[in-house]
Amino acid sequence: MTQIDKSKPVMVTGANGYVASWLVQRLLDEGLTVHAAVRNPDNEAKISHLKEAAAKSKGEIKFFKGDLLTPGSYKEAMVGCELVYHTASPFTVDVKDPQKELIEPAVHGTENVLNTAKEPGSVKRVVVTSSCAAIYTDAIDSVNAPGGQLTEEVWNTTSSLNYQPYSYSKTLAEKKAWEIAESQNQWDLVTINPCMVFGPALNPHNTTSETINLLKMLGGGDMKMGAPKIGTGVVDVRDVAEAHFKAGFTPEANGRYITAGHNSDFLELGTVLLPKYGNEFPLPKKALPKWLLMIIGPITNKAFTRNFIRNNVNVPWKADNSKIKNELGMSFRPLKETMEDSFQVLIDEKILTPKK
Repeated sequence: MTQIDKSKPVMVTGANGYVASWLVQRLLDEGLTVHAAVRNPDNEAKISHLKEAAAKSKGEIKFFKGDLLTPGSYKEAMVGCELVYHTASPFTVDVKDPQKELIEPAVHGTENVLNTAKEPGSVKRVVVTSSCAAIYTDAIDSVNAPGGQLTEEVWNTTSSLNYQPYSYSKTLAEKKAWEIAESQNQWDLVTINPCMVFGPALNPHNTTSETINLLKMLGGGDMKMGAPKIGTGVVDVRDVAEAHFKAGFTPEANGRYITAGHNSDFLELGTVLLPKYGNEFPLPKKALPKWLLMIIGPITNKAFTRNFIRNNVNVPWKADNSKIKNELGMSFRPLKETMEDSFQVLIDEKILTPKK
């Protein structure tokens, strides 16, 4: 049982990120003081949306410079904080050197932040943004899991440096977080494990996200002949932020929390947009056959290896989200609302334009 004093500042690493921006806004709306750690506090383009959120809220924001790979760089931002959110982590699948671009920032960044949390003496709880990627690699892993669905007990054992290195990085980083947590008794650790996150970005032009890339593929015509039925979980970014908030301030919160609103697949993500946007955008209406993907997938997209297609296409994805509902009182937005709100932002920002 960890009670957090709301009169004390709360620290957020990677505070201008996709999920973190919504979390910062939620904290500010609650009237809290946020110590926002970002790589470059002087880059207005990347933090102005947070300043605006603070100006409209009851809370206050203070910016600090922090870098995942610089030991001790988060120390100043942590002073006086009882609650630390570690959200900063690389999310990209297009990498040349996975060890350098994914593994090192994820693992060393986690070490850096959590070891620093031992120092000020004020920290009582650390909430780490992990991922469902630390639980599974491919949709087939959910089929093979006990009871045919993913739970918090399951750990990813099928990724490696050579296969799905992003998932491997999230697994190693979360394992490192639990190792550090168990080495001390000053603060407790809670991890939020979101699946694929959709929803509007507070700063769309400075948000690099694989989900935005997927939305561009769905609405830009790349999948007009059909979408692969790749099984995946989906959750709204605003719900992920709320899950973080509840994980920080619910005294009984403990362990890992699968944060998944819907068991879905890529085709459904496109077809749910058809009623509102189908006349103006070349959205997919049918599934691409698996045999065809086996032939063209590896040629058109290097991530679509035959192994990946075999393990994900036409394979249902299923996770049990009862723990977060029961312990943190979470409920999740409808898939249609999440997808329409995501898509509309790309239209409003002229990232996607209707086909004339």
